[in-house]
Amino acid sequence: MTHDPLDAAALAQFVDHTLLKPEATRADVDALVVEAGRLGVYSICVSPSFLPVDVSGAPGLKVATVCGFPSGKHHSEVKAAEAARAVADGADEVDMVIDVGAAKEERFDDVQADIAAVRAAIPAPAVLKVIIESAALSDHEIVHVCKAAAAAGADFVKTSTGFHPAGGASVHAVRIMADTVGGRLGVKASGGIRSAGDALAMIEAGATRLGLSGTAAVLAGLESESAY
Repeated sequence: MTHDPLDAAALAQFVDHTLLKPEATRADVDALVVEAGRLGVYSICVSPSFLPVDVSGAPGLKVATVCGFPSGKHHSEVKAAEAARAVADGADEVDMVIDVGAAKEERFDDVQADIAAVRAAIPAPAVLKVIIESAALSDHEIVHVCKAAAAAGADFVKTSTGFHPAGGASVHAVRIMADTVGGRLGVKASGGIRSAGDALAMIEAGATRLGLSGTAAVLAGLESESAY
């Protein structure tokens, strides 16, 4: 996949500016919103207990949150309730975690049912992203989980929580995910993307959204590279 060269402003529009640390405070979230407005990112992604978030100072900024995070080992009805509460509290987008163990056991129908339960709880226009923990899956499992997400009506598949010991996003996984969904769903690369080069490689592989916690450094890196 070939893209025209991106400047920092264009790259920022791929970004979910993320703060999911357990020790995060309300003051940290307020600072995140200010920084998001300054950087011109697409959205912020915060823990659901911080909702609702006042983003009136950053016009157009979307609010995303997580569901079943970070393990995915929650009953589907609990994930659905969490997602519904998040949307009621102002979230535009919800990033849910699958039961990775079900994928490892190739119980892909169960994975699909889990995603479908959350989708039913947050119909469009709410955006549903499905975190698959790609680093913990084989290529075969990645393909089938992505197919399950598409069949369940998800809007995106997403590589990682950023909390799994197996690791975060990889170009290899993003390429498989993008090839599998074939443009029918978005692909979010998240976890361990810390440089402009990393970000551009993910987009080149097919990512249509990026989850970044170090957004300012990534964008500054792109600006410094483009200066030469």
